Amino acid sequence: MDFRLTQDQIDLREAIRDYLSGEHGPEVLRRLDAEGNRDAAIWDGLVGMGLTGLLVPETQGGLGMGLVEAALIAIELGRANVSEPLADTALVAAPLLDEAQQADVAAGTLKVALGHPINPWIADLDQAGLLYAGGIARPAPDAGQSVETVDPLRRLFAATPVAEDDRLLDRAALIAAAQLIGAAERMLELATDYAKTREQFGQQIGQFQAIKHHLATVAVKLEFARPVVLRAAFAAQNDHARTPIHVSHAKVAATDAAMLSAETAIQVHGAMGYTYEVDLHFWMKRCWALAGAWGDRAFHQRRIEAAVVDGGMTIGPDTTFESELHHG
Repeated sequence: MDFRLTQDQIDLREAIRDYLSGEHGPEVLRRLDAEGNRDAAIWDGLVGMGLTGLLVPETQGGLGMGLVEAALIAIELGRANVSEPLADTALVAAPLLDEAQQADVAAGTLKVALGHPINPWIADLDQAGLLYAGGIARPAPDAGQSVETVDPLRRLFAATPVAEDDRLLDRAALIAAAQLIGAAERMLELATDYAKTREQFGQQIGQFQAIKHHLATVAVKLEFARPVVLRAAFAAQNDHARTPIHVSHAKVAATDAAMLSAETAIQVHGAMGYTYEVDLHFWMKRCWALAGAWGDRAFHQRRIEAAVVDGGMTIGPDTTFESELHHG
């Protein structure tokens, strides 16, 4: 079994990273925060890159890719702190829509909001043409007034009651976990860059063992969380029977890595880490927001506990591959 990414997947990830690093830097985040959070030119750029059609079949004008590629792109959206509703519309909802709706998503003319009882709010409902909830896509209702959020670049609206939808929950929690990985990577980079320039006692603070150890701990946490997210994407892409458990594991691992990265980055930046003047705060607040979206850490831990303790799920290195084959 080959766990490595293909060259096409690596090339796709690098192309999106290069584009977003050039078009969606901290100066753009500050402009969006000052001017109203959304810019049609950013959405048009994402459409131009083909990202709205990533999971749409080729017959409907898309690229026909799978959830592994979606997770890779979601990581890049987290790294760049993209706030446009691309993740909900193109990476979560698109495969769940009918052919005409998929064609509109691929063309960039239709945005989709997601409703689920686990969330008390709906993101970007004011821009959406459809609301997908309870397994049904329907015209989006009036959004009403937005609600305050810890993340200044998210637009949230109060949700009306909708039915449970486990498939939507798993897909959305997976994409949220992938975005958390990207945010954690970027915060680690920001902290490392700062440690290379900030001087104390006549030398860069990054030369102190205490700083090195903190940053290395985050890097290790990320290295363990990243494959867990990709495994969950592979399981969901192939309708693995244990997809919900893999997704919950991914959400917990990604949340832990992102929260540790945020805490460490704040500490490395000293007292300035919390302030608006430091770019770090955009990723830190997105991390806090995504950690609570689509099931918080406690919710996903309970799902894992129910499978392992109450459901008798076998775990451990001596059973991993055998159980995967039997339940695949």
